Amino acid sequence: MFAEMRGYSAQQVWKWAAKLRKEDTARAAEAAGPARADSVGKAERIGFEESYKLAWQRGGHRRLVIARVKYRTVNAQEEVAIETAPMPEETFPRSLAAPSMLAHIIAEKHLQGLPLYRLEDRYSREGAPIDRGTMCRWLENAGATAGATVIEAAKKEALESAFCLATDATGVAVQPIPTGDKKRQPCRRAHFFVQIADRDHVFFEFTPRETSAAVAEMFKGFSGYVQADAKSVYDILFRPPDDKTILEDRRLEVGCWVHGRRGLWEAAIVLKSEVAREGLFRIKRIYDLERTWRGQPPDEIKRLRNIHSRPLVAAFFAWATAEYEKVRVVRGPLRSAFGYLVRHKDALLRFLDDGRLRLDNNHSEGELRKIATGRKAWLFVGSDDHGTSAGHLFSLIASARLHRLDPEEYLRDLFRVLGHWPRDRYIELAPKYWTKTRARLDPVELANEVGPLTIPPAPQEQSPSS
Repeated sequence: MFAEMRGYSAQQVWKWAAKLRKEDTARAAEAAGPARADSVGKAERIGFEESYKLAWQRGGHRRLVIARVKYRTVNAQEEVAIETAPMPEETFPRSLAAPSMLAHIIAEKHLQGLPLYRLEDRYSREGAPIDRGTMCRWLENAGATAGATVIEAAKKEALESAFCLATDATGVAVQPIPTGDKKRQPCRRAHFFVQIADRDHVFFEFTPRETSAAVAEMFKGFSGYVQADAKSVYDILFRPPDDKTILEDRRLEVGCWVHGRRGLWEAAIVLKSEVAREGLFRIKRIYDLERTWRGQPPDEIKRLRNIHSRPLVAAFFAWATAEYEKVRVVRGPLRSAFGYLVRHKDALLRFLDDGRLRLDNNHSEGELRKIATGRKAWLFVGSDDHGTSAGHLFSLIASARLHRLDPEEYLRDLFRVLGHWPRDRYIELAPKYWTKTRARLDPVELANEVGPLTIPPAPQEQSPSS
């Protein structure tokens, strides 16, 4: 069996075919059983059986030709049989899309924010028409497959070992299910939650409803710091268990100084308040200090914070508490701003506990912004299943960018190897580990869209010399 990417030179393709012909003959003989075993080395090659996939290379579409060698064999009873070399393992064996084409469509929609109807129009003008319904099914299948493999393994690792999970949520519209009366229905509202596990993984979790129960399920099994925006749905994470004899996951809330500053900004703009402007200046001094030791080791950051930031923060809350007492009986932006700061004092002080903790939750909001801008084009998800699959694809793309990988190239390689990879080693395919995993693969085999792939041993099984 060999595959040709139209656009490669014929010399390259046939050189590869000659290299694999002997291996294909033996593999086909083994698949045929005793009848073929008697004919190894004697079978007559009578041609090829060709099938096609749609692939992608930078610059345009390619037609991928998969040619499997056909043999005529004769067994001991002089019976003639026609045998074809078996198809290799694939992640999506019945899909028209090669790994490169599937990765390109995912990157165009979930990275660039292009809706499928625009891709359908563009591909038609380029001479490779693919209807949006077909692409939609490809994306759902790809997201569900990745979620059951790589995302599940990465999520398990994060819940067991992450130091801090930063989280936030944004809304998304879900297309209604058609009814028999054909009446128009509005889209219902669901949510994407983001979870950032240190500098290791980024996860997007689709939930039909933004509830405390959904949040509790997302963080089940995690103990450590949780940085959020003080929304009421997160309160369940920090409540002590009713039964003190039950060992529950212990989580510590880390506040967001940007949310505290936002209230003061609104009061300064709306009321022209001198007090609000003073509060903004005090918080700015804390941020200015953080910038001076950015990039230092966590232990050094904690030491510097204790020397310089802790006195400023203590003075800030003493001042904020006194100002809140002056305005607590008067409704308005100023009371809301100081009320937020005073009520969440412990969470806002938490960043002083460890140098790895951040002052704000801006990185979570930055990840959600990609969905917020993209949904202006694609408008809604087709169903809860589509939303879950899309969340998995968003997770892979965001994690790839976190580790400075090209998302499209990473997805192409992932779909190339996933069908061959052992089930108990899916964590090696996560973006966090992909650079090391890729270095251990045969680059020629990996570059091929289809074909055999040599799986290296697990890292812990390698000898010290390797």
